[in-house]
Amino acid sequence: MSSVNTTIQLMTREEALAAGKAGREQSSCSTELSKGPWEFDLAEALAGTPGYGPGASSEDKAPQETPQQGQLPQEYKDASDAELKARILGAKAELGERVVVLGHFYQRDEVVEFADFVGDSFQLANAAKNRSEAEAIVFCGVHFMAETADMLSGSHQSVILPNLAAGCSMADMADLPSVEACWAQLEKLYGTEPDAEGRVPVIPVTYMNSSAALKAFCGEHGGIVCTSSNASTVLEWAFARGQRVLFFPDQHLGRNTAKAMGVALANMPLWNPRMPLGGNSEQVMTDAKVVLWQGFCSVHKRFTVAQIAQARIDFPGVRVVVHPECPMEVVDAADEAGSTDYILKAIQGAPDGSTFAIGTEINMVNRLAAQYPQHTIFCLDPVICPCSTMYRIHPGYLAWVLEGLLRGEVLNQITVPEATAVNARIALERMLAAKPSQAQPAAPLS
Repeated sequence: MSSVNTTIQLMTREEALAAGKAGREQSSCSTELSKGPWEFDLAEALAGTPGYGPGASSEDKAPQETPQQGQLPQEYKDASDAELKARILGAKAELGERVVVLGHFYQRDEVVEFADFVGDSFQLANAAKNRSEAEAIVFCGVHFMAETADMLSGSHQSVILPNLAAGCSMADMADLPSVEACWAQLEKLYGTEPDAEGRVPVIPVTYMNSSAALKAFCGEHGGIVCTSSNASTVLEWAFARGQRVLFFPDQHLGRNTAKAMGVALANMPLWNPRMPLGGNSEQVMTDAKVVLWQGFCSVHKRFTVAQIAQARIDFPGVRVVVHPECPMEVVDAADEAGSTDYILKAIQGAPDGSTFAIGTEINMVNRLAAQYPQHTIFCLDPVICPCSTMYRIHPGYLAWVLEGLLRGEVLNQITVPEATAVNARIALERMLAAKPSQAQPAAPLS
């Protein structure tokens, strides 16, 4: 199966049909995806306006302070795929154990092939922490992941993000001033005194997909970080210490996880940061068990109940597995919901000849289809639309930063100020201790 990038490059109606599964016509959500990411780096720099890249939802507006990427040297833009591959492999061989390359499941194949570890955010956080011998950690993911790696790695290590424009629109939906304003309102309503069982009125929980500043907020206020792998374990931890949970920035992960634990929807109000009490009455907030921030993932928001219904028509007996960042209606209509690692294990453990419709990012789905040809595996959404920010990382940027290390130059280093990191590490260490059932570290590639 062609990679997502190759399919987009060659995208025509006939070629898309040939690349897809029978009866599932494919198209791209943006023809701009076929361009080099450096074209968008330049356009954003000239406009003075950051962005999330082609394919991003028109509703997603990048904050003005979003990092922007400087211009990639022309030699990397002009290099062929074969030349870039040779340069990356050559640099990695010369650097040896001085560098480790981490790749998220959602990264494009043309970058993942060079990763020493591939995994979800939880696994890669552990991988970053456990590779103390590496002088440089090159994180092929997005900005908040690189921040986390910096906070968990040693002071002798540098964390590099190949393209600074690789951010996350969901992470940007909750910022520190807005969360602090929310917290002030909650403290005024709930007070700060613990109940008879010693549980405080509210515990903050931030998803890994958030800034270091918000992780620090949680560490400072008795809270914790979660990932999609350990969200239920983290909520159990929080409810043992608090009467309620403030969950941000992804409403869908919070709602789906809490609902599966038995929390009623009526006790999960949505908090709109632009409205007093988040747009809720005092009584609704008093009855709340989980206060959900008004945030979401644009990729997982694309999946629908109608897509699931169509998959069941096209492939009777299909097993539908979706990510818990999908809307509740989609999770309810699916057979199963779980993290990227859960999805991987479901496919690994299935009997040969199984058919899967997967509701998560297309790069991972296509990679699974190629790795497990004994199954029929396809993405619920027939429109090819990768994570727009993850897609900003290209082999050209990877070659650039690795060859920079050969010259003794650390390019695109991500550094979290110690004043922020000290509290963020508290919340992150709590996260790492809250291990999901059957959790496994990212496996080295052969």
